[in-house]
Amino acid sequence: MQIIFDKINYVYSSGTAFERHAIKDINLTIHKGEFVGLIGHTGSGKSTLIQHMNGLIKATSGHIYFNGLDIYDQDYKLRELRSKVGLVFQYPEHQLFETSVFKDVNYGPKNLGLDKLEAEVRTYEALKMVGIGEELWDASPFELSGGQKRRVAIAGILAMKPEVLILDEPTAGLDPRGRDDILEQISVLHKESGMTIILVTHSMEDVANYVDRILVMNQGSLVMDEPTKTVFSRYKELEQMHLAAPQVTYIMNALKQEGFHVATDITTVNEAKLEILKELKK
Repeated sequence: MQIIFDKINYVYSSGTAFERHAIKDINLTIHKGEFVGLIGHTGSGKSTLIQHMNGLIKATSGHIYFNGLDIYDQDYKLRELRSKVGLVFQYPEHQLFETSVFKDVNYGPKNLGLDKLEAEVRTYEALKMVGIGEELWDASPFELSGGQKRRVAIAGILAMKPEVLILDEPTAGLDPRGRDDILEQISVLHKESGMTIILVTHSMEDVANYVDRILVMNQGSLVMDEPTKTVFSRYKELEQMHLAAPQVTYIMNALKQEGFHVATDITTVNEAKLEILKELKK
């Protein structure tokens, strides 16, 4: 068990006329090496939840444990936690500021107090992980495409060598190819490194294609925490929360209603193709 939330509550503007309960009684365990999806409509508490994971926000009540230690203990070093739990905000390229791609990615490890050589090695490794070639290392990050900027921003977090990578809408604003490239790179990173990854997204197709487990937030509460197929099989409940299942799930359910003998727990296009071909061959 890597991250544990024990009865976590967070109240904005507590004791004022603007008081709002952002997250309520969250009990949650994230295991090492998992690829987890986090979904919920706007205002459901997703962003507040993930900002608790690396100590950016302190809970109003409850405890959070990282690798068995309570991050709210007086002698716990939050700076160390933030180097181990990397959080990539939505539109992270807005945080790029250095004169070259290499310098921007190097900024994080350099400020961890590492010696120059180790910081540079981490920078090389992180840039290669996200597929940024050497020909771009000396370029200004502001001259890159949207997808390339996003990769550089992610590399800046990876250079810190986090144990957990949290991505808040990593494909927002990207074209379809840029979106697919980013997600494929993240998937490869997960498979090769075994890093724990938490993906926050509004795209049900992205969740279906990549994650093994889904957390569903609604009005500040964690209302579902189940394997991907199980969550999407409850699509009627998701609809009541202004969410949905992937389009292929609806297609397979419609085929079933028309008398075709197909599975209805299909969540990806490839699965749907194989299932339909199998039925047609009969």
